Formats: sequence, C-alpha cells, structure tokens
Amino acid sequence: MPDIKHFDPDATLETVVRLFWRQGVASTGIQDVVTATGLNRSSLYATFGGKQDLYLAALRRYMEQRSEPMFRRLAEDERGLPAISEFFGGLIEARCSGEYARWGCMVSNAHAGAENSDPAVRAVLDQHHRGLREAMYAALVTADREGQLAPGVDPGASADLLALLAYGVNLRSRAGADAATLGRTVTAALDSIGVRAAA
Repeated sequence: MPDIKHFDPDATLETVVRLFWRQGVASTGIQDVVTATGLNRSSLYATFGGKQDLYLAALRRYMEQRSEPMFRRLAEDERGLPAISEFFGGLIEARCSGEYARWGCMVSNAHAGAENSDPAVRAVLDQHHRGLREAMYAALVTADREGQLAPGVDPGASADLLALLAYGVNLRSRAGADAATLGRTVTAALDSIGVRAAA
C-alpha cells in the first residue's frame, strides 16, 4: 500500500525555507525544523532526507521562486540602466523593510557560511551567480545599445561589478546597514557607468 502523506510537502518546504533563511543552517537544528513544521522527524526524513538534504531542497526552492524570477525580469527589461537601478531599489527595499527585513538573501548567506564547503551547495551558489551575472549583462548590453553607458564601460566587467554589489547589499543589510546608506553606495556604483545620464 502506498505511503499517504498527511501533510503538504510544498507548504512544509516553504516553512523550512523561511527557517533556514532567517536563522542560517548552522544555527538551525533538526528540532527547530520539527517545531516550525509541526512534523515528526520520521516524516521529515522520509520525505526530504536528512538535514543537509532538506537544506539543499530549501536553497533550490529559494533560488527558483525568489531569485530566478527577478533575474528574468531584469534580463528581459528593455529599459537598460533604469532597469538595473530599479532592480537595486527593489532589492534594498526588500532587504531593509517588510516581513523579511534583515534576513539578507538565503543564497548570499550561504556564500558567507560554512555550508559553502559542500560541493552540492556550491553548485547551487554557482548557478545562482551565473543567473545574476547574466541578467546584469543582458541589461548592460541593452544599455550599451541605447547609448546609456559612459565611454569605455565594458558590459562584461560591469556585470561582474554589479553582481558583487548585489551580494554586498544582501550581506550588509543583514548586518544592519540602513536603506539610505545602501542606496548611496548603489548610486555611486551606477553613476560610474553612466546611469544618471540615462535615468
């Protein structure tokens, strides 16, 4: 007879995403997961595997549901540099206000944590970075085509710079940096590639 689950694995995984995102994997024990989800250990293990498997599933879900849609919107936006400015404005707002304020980004948190020593985690982080960098690059190519970039600005190098800036916003916001300070930093970076003239 097939095993019948008396809980929603999708809803459970979303609860686990929030737990790992807010607390970090090192600070989250399996008992924390049991308490947050209301499930017993055997149900969790049977559905998701051990803690590391559960963390990986949560990290992938975070990337698929939160990061990748943002990357797609940026890459497909035909405005060029104003789209990048809007991306960062939304990022700062999400990191500094509302339900997830001061949680940072689950992926950026993983970059900074010991969990990045796991090859499976590193593969997810690398996939995320490629997606972020490619979205920045696509927007910069659009900007270049529209004549928005300052003379001599290389879209590839600037995409690398802006991807790193996004990680910095995520990590500094988690550490308590305020939105105004982060905004000034982003403005300075974007000014250097000509965004003010394009806005």
